[in-house]
Amino acid sequence: MFIETRGNDGKKSQKVPFSYAILNPSASFGGLYVPENLPNIDTDFLEKASKKSYKEITLDILRLFNIDIEEEVMQKAVALYDAFDDATEPTPLVQIEDDLFVNELYHGPTRAFKDMALQPFGYILSHLAQKLGEQYLILAATSGDTGPATLDTFANKPNIKVVCLYPDGGTSDVQRLQMTTQKSPNLKIIGIHGNFDDAQNALKNLLASPSFKEALSAKDIKLSAANSVNFGRIIFQIIYHIYAYVALLKQGKVALGKPFYTIIPSGNFGNALGAYYAKKMGLPIQKILIASNINNILTDLISTGVYDLRSRTLLQTTSPAMDILISSNVERVLFDKFGAERTKELMEALKEDKLYTLTQKELACIQDDFEAVYCDDTFGKEQIKHYANKGYIMDPHTATCLKAYKELKIKPLPCVLCSTAEWTKFAPTMLNAIKEDSVTYSDKEALEGISNALHVKIPECIRALFNEAIIHDSVVKKEKIEAEIFDFLNKVKP
Repeated sequence: MFIETRGNDGKKSQKVPFSYAILNPSASFGGLYVPENLPNIDTDFLEKASKKSYKEITLDILRLFNIDIEEEVMQKAVALYDAFDDATEPTPLVQIEDDLFVNELYHGPTRAFKDMALQPFGYILSHLAQKLGEQYLILAATSGDTGPATLDTFANKPNIKVVCLYPDGGTSDVQRLQMTTQKSPNLKIIGIHGNFDDAQNALKNLLASPSFKEALSAKDIKLSAANSVNFGRIIFQIIYHIYAYVALLKQGKVALGKPFYTIIPSGNFGNALGAYYAKKMGLPIQKILIASNINNILTDLISTGVYDLRSRTLLQTTSPAMDILISSNVERVLFDKFGAERTKELMEALKEDKLYTLTQKELACIQDDFEAVYCDDTFGKEQIKHYANKGYIMDPHTATCLKAYKELKIKPLPCVLCSTAEWTKFAPTMLNAIKEDSVTYSDKEALEGISNALHVKIPECIRALFNEAIIHDSVVKKEKIEAEIFDFLNKVKP
């Protein structure tokens, strides 16, 4: 069963099943749903897992959670991993240093780690909508990769309509084209004047708005979300952290039960939360090392216990998926550590005062599991060039992780770095790094440049984008989003 991070308002149920939580992700007082209990995995589970495939392990963990989804549905959802680059190994673990391994999470249809969760999640949510005979509007806000992955998984799905919000100018050209060229009639993509935090705030406000829900209800439409505020995303993000350890076991790089570090490039903290839950379930993670760009709000929180938005402006960087100041999933860690009352107090302080401060005892509790560091674009580009010269290509978000590897890894343990996107999503930055220049390249020009310079193939799904027609060209002010949504709903067929 699932409970609420900010306590119960007396209107919603005290506890809800998984199916309810993913269809209705907005909890009391604007909070989030979390599992009441986490299952345990021990060395016996991990030893058996070392002889299993990714899909088999995924099903094992879903069964441990005892979610109210039929076995056949879970199997069909997980079977979507068969369409990844390698059906037998959807998340390859690649060694790039004696003690450093890259968990490549981007081998799905949209070339980013969001596919790992959104492919099965989309299937399950669509199944539930059809089973209930209900129409759903799925909202998504994206800093670049959630959008394409959400649109791909829900394209042409019965009983589902999707509206995706993205910050105009705040994504790469490839990411924007992956969204704006979508042909499926059940999808609507809206650019907004603002940044990702503006898009995410708009999504949260709509999810919590009684008038918006009433207007949808008049059309017999219910509301849900595809962002990681939805635990349906998080449950699948736990699994690839566990599988990374299993891959270390398979490769003979760690002894059963011995610890390892994991490094995560983080903005909205969903990926890090998946690792945290895996650690709580029994995965022997020594520490979760968080790497940020110069929007280093998470580094400040984990290092000082202060979350202070008062004098901060979101800065655009070459790792745009991490250009985030309001990290939604931190709330779930706060709840797990300090309970609903304290979490509600902290989150209300952040909303009202743009600031909260943990006690020293609370900070020590956070630092039991996390450490954090940040780097600038120059460092990232240096790492891209360094590893390209060694024959390994990493994107700008992955490159930030090298800062944590160099500065935070203390013990001589294997280290798993989560690589969240393929280089093709950020080709201009990649080419700047390789050439050590500051030329403004188009994505198309940069893709060819990297392909030729490093003798690497451009996936056809990326290459084809540049020949597709732009279908979704709406860019609106934040206050016009709701009107744009209803304009779409009035035109699209049920």
